Amino acid sequence: MAETELLEESWREIQGCNNWEDLLEPMNPILRGEIIRYGEFAQACYDAFDYDPFSKYCGTCKYQGAHFFEKLDMADRGYQISRYLYATSNINLPNFFQKSKMSSVWSTHANWMDYVAVATDEKEIKRLGRREIVVAWRGTVTYLEWIHDLKDILHPACFSEDHSIKIESGFFDLYTKKEHNCKYCSFSARELVLAEIKRLVERYKDDELSITITGHSLGAALAMLSAYDIAEMKVNIKRDQCNSVDMMSTIPITVFSFSGPRVGNLKFKERCDELGIKVLRVVNVHDKVPNVPGLIANEKFQYQKYIEDVISFPWSYAHVGVELCLDHTQSPFLKPKNDFGCLHNLEALLHLVDGFQGKNERFYLANKRDIALINKNCDFLKDEYGVPPQWRQDENKGMVRSEDGRWVLPERPRMEAHPPDTAQHLEQVLNRLDRPPSVEPL
Repeated sequence: MAETELLEESWREIQGCNNWEDLLEPMNPILRGEIIRYGEFAQACYDAFDYDPFSKYCGTCKYQGAHFFEKLDMADRGYQISRYLYATSNINLPNFFQKSKMSSVWSTHANWMDYVAVATDEKEIKRLGRREIVVAWRGTVTYLEWIHDLKDILHPACFSEDHSIKIESGFFDLYTKKEHNCKYCSFSARELVLAEIKRLVERYKDDELSITITGHSLGAALAMLSAYDIAEMKVNIKRDQCNSVDMMSTIPITVFSFSGPRVGNLKFKERCDELGIKVLRVVNVHDKVPNVPGLIANEKFQYQKYIEDVISFPWSYAHVGVELCLDHTQSPFLKPKNDFGCLHNLEALLHLVDGFQGKNERFYLANKRDIALINKNCDFLKDEYGVPPQWRQDENKGMVRSEDGRWVLPERPRMEAHPPDTAQHLEQVLNRLDRPPSVEPL
């Protein structure tokens, strides 16, 4: 691919149609920009999440969907929030969820998990070469205790008739559980994302579409799981009219995964490959999260297929897709430290993407991304640059002065739970019987 080629001409290659062959060594400049852009979509989940246990809104998004990108200085991206997604916190991942210490709270069961956005600006659509649907999942920004909650137990995915396809049980629960007594969790995260993608595909059925799913840490696991689900349920298949003849076409699905763990077994990986899901996994070689679960049997083990197929080994996991392996020790901007949180930090990883030119090549910031972002949520940037650690916070921690001069946490507009057509679109997905015998790619 020529460096002067525009994204609108090469977007299929950038989205992985050829598994990023010849684009990573050396790093293609268009691909670099897109990896960083998707990483920033994932980072937006952290920046918008309310972690404050002294707020009754702890565990939700701080911003209304209509102002989401504006509040995060991303209004120029050309996207609009389509909807927010929630998950029940009543599952066995206690260290992942945030709960308020207040007696009166927005929800006793829910946590905001992710958002779905769609490209709406005509200039951005032209730059992209298509209209893009983006799903960004929230992960963990400062601590990794959730890893210790993983039981390393595989659970049948249950999204198809093949129950040999299995995923880690904690991820399965987070994705599929719901709470009927909570209006935010009356649908599972799975049901919400399937219904929304179905709705958007129908709304923009006359446009050329792509679906890109991104996430960091545990959010990367959910990105991988939801990509498989969307493809397995054929939500990415749309009906086109060509000379009054119905034609079925497949909308490409790409996952940009940042510091993600393994999600499922070898059968899961093989099925994702069969479905044509393209996955680029961006990792720091010193980060431990991408090595779990599956410390004993994984994709690097010569006899993995044998122990899965013949002896049904219950702790066999495999990564999906192509890995872009980076090394923080190559950056002259970072402290020589092995703090687990720093090595796993998303802003630091995007810094490494900006500086990576290829193996054994000199590190330099091709996109000149602001190095101050590295210390947004950690203490990784060298002190000589004069950037304080963990510098990002709301002014006065969100407190404002009331009319009588007292400092208070202001009330927020109530978030919409679910649009009234959610059940309708979900039913269309789950009861879909018109599975086409053959599908031509877009």
